[in-house]
Amino acid sequence: MLPWRADLAGRVEEGVVDSTLLRDNPLGDPHERPVWVYLPPGYDGQDQRYPSVYVIQGYTGHVAMWANRMPFRQPFLETADQVFADGSTPPCVVVFVDAWTSYGGSQFVDSRGTGRYHSYLCDEVVPWVDARYRTLDAPASRAISGKSSGGFGAMITPMLRPDLFGALATHAGDTLYEHCYLPDFADGVRHLRAYDGDIWRWWDDFHTRPSFTEAEDASLLTALGCSAAFSPGDDGRPVLPFDPRTGVLREDEWARWLAWDPVRMIDRYADALRGLGAIWIDAGTRDDYHLDLGAQAFRDGLARIGVPDDRVFFELFDATHAAIDYRYPLALAWLAKRLAR
Repeated sequence: MLPWRADLAGRVEEGVVDSTLLRDNPLGDPHERPVWVYLPPGYDGQDQRYPSVYVIQGYTGHVAMWANRMPFRQPFLETADQVFADGSTPPCVVVFVDAWTSYGGSQFVDSRGTGRYHSYLCDEVVPWVDARYRTLDAPASRAISGKSSGGFGAMITPMLRPDLFGALATHAGDTLYEHCYLPDFADGVRHLRAYDGDIWRWWDDFHTRPSFTEAEDASLLTALGCSAAFSPGDDGRPVLPFDPRTGVLREDEWARWLAWDPVRMIDRYADALRGLGAIWIDAGTRDDYHLDLGAQAFRDGLARIGVPDDRVFFELFDATHAAIDYRYPLALAWLAKRLAR
């Protein structure tokens, strides 16, 4: 395995979306956002149109990280290319989307705390891609995929916009919030003792030193960023769903989080879910955030509302939350064979 960049059978174009919806966002984050578009072998010199798969990232992820190379592992740009290189998998256009914020992520929702990132994805990125590339503009030909927070975004986006997305893949996506978030809340309260219970004191300190050099950084960043997405105040400032001194849940704010739990969204969006043509769900059996439980609950919920078994792939495999990127090309190939052409 080469320790440097490998040649692709297809190619990647790097573009920029000048977003109207992200202008003047609450955090002052850039409204011009990079978009990477992978074009499969054979794209050039033809007039064929292709299905598309949109790929979104986990918390703290941004689009340039898709090129990161870890020891003895290839980046997804290359493993995605390998899916299509030998012609055994029907080709697709693969779109890598950026939804980073100053808090580390947007959860791909519209929020007064971060900005209109769901609308940006659906109403600006998708039309931008369709206008520039030979894609098939139909939900049955368009999928979305992601891990962790990206897996959450991949679950909720086809529920909210079945007019755009007809298939999804979620790898250890955030769901069943009482198990994936509550343990971190308790840790966060303990960490905040050093800051007199004030998460903004921690936030100020976070900016004075290299990030993630203190034990509290990961859990408090998630609490702050997800609160900005799920429970912003009227002024846009994040409202924590727990008392930062005692850990007692603030029931009204916690209810706002739970309204975004994909397991709890199933019944509200049952018709949209029943209309999807392909749903891939996986997670590691030792996931650090218990997202294997959420994956099972989401799978069971789909069965309960009548999503046919032949449209669903489900697997729990031996892993934690980390180093599961080898699953991405497996799901990509599975989706590619099921998208309408």
